[in-house]
Amino acid sequence: MQQLDDIKKQIMADKVCPDLAKTAANMVFGDGNPNADIVFIGEAPGKNEDLQGLPFVGAAGKFLDEMLASIGLERKDVYITNIVKYRPPDNRDPLPEEKQAFLPYLQAQLEAIQPKLVVTLGRHSTNCFLPDLQISRIHGQPKRIRVKRRELTAGSAAAEGAGELMLVILPLFHPAAALYNSGMRQTLINDFAKIPEILKLIKNSDSERK
Repeated sequence: MQQLDDIKKQIMADKVCPDLAKTAANMVFGDGNPNADIVFIGEAPGKNEDLQGLPFVGAAGKFLDEMLASIGLERKDVYITNIVKYRPPDNRDPLPEEKQAFLPYLQAQLEAIQPKLVVTLGRHSTNCFLPDLQISRIHGQPKRIRVKRRELTAGSAAAEGAGELMLVILPLFHPAAALYNSGMRQTLINDFAKIPEILKLIKNSDSERK
């Protein structure tokens, strides 16, 4: 999709988080179907993602693939990205200012794709959209929110555009956190299994509004 290619080019042109870009092997922009009904958002690339330039390709990515298969989907059916597009050194958590710097570009991605459902993986991703809520309390519960539109303008990614973007957010635990925690792993699998029904409800609701 040309819009997504343009956003990727703009990240490079705007030199977003140059210190991260300097230490990263690749930008990890996103992967999958640009017309997907579902977008998954993680926090930032890890080592494997940085090397391959693709999101969720390590152990957590394999787990994500397994969960997608459990609801009859493959990676090519969805779109997968992260808030921060460059790997933080030593796999540290992304800093608040790094997440803030990339957020307008993430919103532009969502506006280009127009997904029915946005699945946030982990607390960093969730708190970008639901800043006052704890993932341990709201996981598996869809939330409909309004996000101010952002216009990506040369040299400035944060200009507010007209209107708002309506999103349905489904917060889930991050696959990496659940890999070695059996209780959290089962909770994530159970929450993931709700996705088809949630998507069906969203589509029915959208149809009734038209």
